[in-house]
Amino acid sequence: MNLLTTTILLPLLGTLALALAPRGNTRLIKIIALISSLVTLVSSLLMLTKYKFGVTGFQLASSHSWFKVFNINYAVGIDGLALVLILLTTVLVPIVVVGGWNEAEGGRWSVKTFYMLILALEMFLVAVFAATDLFLFYVIFEVMLIPVYFLIGGYGRGDRAAAALKFLLYSLFGGLLMLAAVIGLFVISLRQGHGSFDVTTLSHLKISHNTQDWLFLGFFIAFAIKAPLFPFHTWLPAAARSATPGTSILVLGVLDKVGTYGMIRFCLTLFPEATKTFAPYIIVLSLLSIIYGAFLAIGQKDLNSLIAFTSISHFGFIVLGIFALTSQGITGASLYMVNHGFSTAALFLVGGWMVQRRKSTQVEDFGGLQRITPVMAWCFFIAGLSALALPGLSSFVSEFLVLIGTFTRYPAAAVIGTLGIILAALYVLILVQRSLHGPLQEGNEETPDLNWREKVAIAPVILALVLLGFYPKPAIHLIDPATSQIMLAAGASDPTPLAGR
Repeated sequence: MNLLTTTILLPLLGTLALALAPRGNTRLIKIIALISSLVTLVSSLLMLTKYKFGVTGFQLASSHSWFKVFNINYAVGIDGLALVLILLTTVLVPIVVVGGWNEAEGGRWSVKTFYMLILALEMFLVAVFAATDLFLFYVIFEVMLIPVYFLIGGYGRGDRAAAALKFLLYSLFGGLLMLAAVIGLFVISLRQGHGSFDVTTLSHLKISHNTQDWLFLGFFIAFAIKAPLFPFHTWLPAAARSATPGTSILVLGVLDKVGTYGMIRFCLTLFPEATKTFAPYIIVLSLLSIIYGAFLAIGQKDLNSLIAFTSISHFGFIVLGIFALTSQGITGASLYMVNHGFSTAALFLVGGWMVQRRKSTQVEDFGGLQRITPVMAWCFFIAGLSALALPGLSSFVSEFLVLIGTFTRYPAAAVIGTLGIILAALYVLILVQRSLHGPLQEGNEETPDLNWREKVAIAPVILALVLLGFYPKPAIHLIDPATSQIMLAAGASDPTPLAGR
């Protein structure tokens, strides 16, 4: 068992420990969940120390036969892209546990079940980013829906059952399309020699252009639903309104990244010709996501819905960078996944505390909080500034790389994409003005500021937003070799600079 497999299995051990804990001792249950998540974080940081920077290909790899008759293996390995997303996952889970210390209470099931679901989801998220066997990836891609379904439906609020079912049905539909494409790839590999689900082997198959198109669509639609990209996004606002803040952080901050990660890992590398065929159309969809999500965010009165629509806009930028098919665009999109995870975590954390104190999700009910809760207000303000990509905060670097990378191949798309920055300033500044400033709303007079536990939870997120804004080099250094490999597999190259033409 290597270090990567150990990191995958540690949350499972935490789940088993929770299963043995007495149901009535909620404090012990929370401590076990926190210790388990911290141990997993330490294991992922050890992977970072073992990782060889600047080296292409999968590292810390491990492979064991699973179903030998179909050549299905438990095969895992990481490159820089997978590693940064695993680190994002393992950092956010303990923050979710600390930040939402009491959010499981009052749910349909026990507190123990809530944290068992959280740790199970963490295991699946780490495993899905590490999987290098396509069938293993698909199985985890589908199984991870189960804990999310129960987290939303069992511990959410409002119309939580309908939101959970909508999420499940959308995701299952996309999964069925991907399953058909996975089977198609396996059949093609059988005809060309030895049937395989190995990602590297599949990337060398000779597939006709027409077949590539159909297989590409099977993967892309599944990933676009997960991402979510317009017009496959409609499950997200309902899920964000109903889920607890911690669940929302893991869904929008990490789970959705499986979609954009899959686009890079599978769509670009397995179907290079189809990628080039569909790229202009996907660029249009990404621009629609940017503008549509931003416009709808401006008009939202519900805080959680507003954050959800900002994410739709941000995912438009990520997909734009991916299908610009430039090294700057893909690196920017990969970094954007990490930065969006932290900025979304900050928004949902502080937003959740505001809702908990005010017993309302309506933006207008938070007016004047800056005067009596300055720490909470400043944390929310910094998170909002990161969401609008203010220079000096993390999202600026990734958004800049995406737009620069897009401009070199699709200048008009980059110009239209910049409108998203203007609209982001509108929806963030309007939100801040309505929720933090203005006259103090009735009922807010005795609102307490952040306590020590909440400060401990939000501090590393704010620190990440600032550090990745001023010094993104370590993350980019991790991602760049993976970007080069993906560009090579996709048969893409950067356009010649205008000055060199």
